Amino acid sequence: MTSRPPFPEVSALSIGGFVRDDTPTPEVDRREAVLASLAGTVRELVDAAIRTTVDDGEVHRIRDDLAGLVDRLRASQLPGPAGVRFNGEMRAWNWGNAVVGAANAIAPPLEVVHDASGCHADVVLGAAYEGPPGLVHGGVSAMLLDHIMGVTASAMRRTTFTGTLTMRYRRGTPLGPLRLEASIAREEGRKVFVVASIADADGVTVEADGIFIEPAGLRIDPQEQTSA
Repeated sequence: MTSRPPFPEVSALSIGGFVRDDTPTPEVDRREAVLASLAGTVRELVDAAIRTTVDDGEVHRIRDDLAGLVDRLRASQLPGPAGVRFNGEMRAWNWGNAVVGAANAIAPPLEVVHDASGCHADVVLGAAYEGPPGLVHGGVSAMLLDHIMGVTASAMRRTTFTGTLTMRYRRGTPLGPLRLEASIAREEGRKVFVVASIADADGVTVEADGIFIEPAGLRIDPQEQTSA
């Protein structure tokens, strides 16, 4: 099998924490698929490590094998965070994101879908996201809702950041398949008010409302930016 060269380093322009990167969209898509396949296997590894009952000797041998794989991956890597990048076609990628990062095995990942009323996402949460026995950790629920609410607030090609987030835990959220929904309630200037929920087959388990704020002057227009 012929290996492909690593994702190319290109000149980039940082704009308010976002990085203009003129890598062509097909190359971004190709590399994203490669990293997503790796993250998927690591995600399975995390689940297996939590629930394994193999003997201590086998655990130690697996640990040593994994240490060698980590060294191979660190042979070429970014010097800091993965960051958020976008190209001239406004194809954005945020591979290290804790909720949707294609290369991040910690991410469920959440696949957000835009619809007529806002956004929704279906996700399956396993052992890595457990808090109380058999239930999703409350902080994980907050993280997922914060993300889908932020995506909803930013849907009109604007950037928003969380101002406030209020959670109401109606009952325990069971591990397994879940549905997240979010919509914009209203807008006031640079403030976007968003409501959201998590539900299982029996109905809503968590509700949230939040205020998301568009920072003054932070608009990314690909027609006005040129690569360095």
